[in-house]
Amino acid sequence: MKKLLNYIKTKSDKRSFFLDDRIVDYITENSSETDLIQKSLIEETAKLGWVARMQISPDQGNLLTMLVKAVQPKFAVEIGTFTGFSALSIARALPANATLLCCDISESWTEIAKNHWKAAGVEQKINLVLAPALETLEKLPEEKSIDFAFIDADKANYINYYEQVFKRLSDNGIIVVDNVLWSGSVIDNRVNDEDTVAIRNFNEHVKNDNRAFCAMLSIGDGVSIIQKKG
Repeated sequence: MKKLLNYIKTKSDKRSFFLDDRIVDYITENSSETDLIQKSLIEETAKLGWVARMQISPDQGNLLTMLVKAVQPKFAVEIGTFTGFSALSIARALPANATLLCCDISESWTEIAKNHWKAAGVEQKINLVLAPALETLEKLPEEKSIDFAFIDADKANYINYYEQVFKRLSDNGIIVVDNVLWSGSVIDNRVNDEDTVAIRNFNEHVKNDNRAFCAMLSIGDGVSIIQKKG
């Protein structure tokens, strides 16, 4: 448990968890604990080095699971799968007849994901497509078929992903978007790299979207939860 806490804190300190280490520990210790499969996935991802920071935090995983349980989607989409922790969190909460479409381009990272999905018994719910996500989304029927979506991929395309999902979003569907605080860089005017600017533009785009209702949360690296206005 201590090893897991230290890994989580290392991630958090480098991202936007503006919390005392003791608070981070307290949150982790008083939330539903990660199981052996999740711990294995966290540890195997950590071996990849600095890119392990792309993995969502366990509390974000808990949030995804709870949202999916509440929405009970028939069709869910994930844009950016990495090593599969978020997909595992989503798939475990899906109804028996539901499908999760995972969009990614890395065969090596998603191989780690597939091994853990199989161990968790959720691989039959997941359709992994290795191709640019925009191409995959554009091939979907233009109907309100997406009940839940998680966006956590290249930041330059966040607005494009959002628009492709939104026009296919069911009336009660939810879009969850990761990294919307980007380690706090979004409020630092001295930081103007491509990714930071893209996230600022995305946040502004959603704020000005009259079709959408958005709640931005400071969990992990910042998460926006978006629904269509009623």
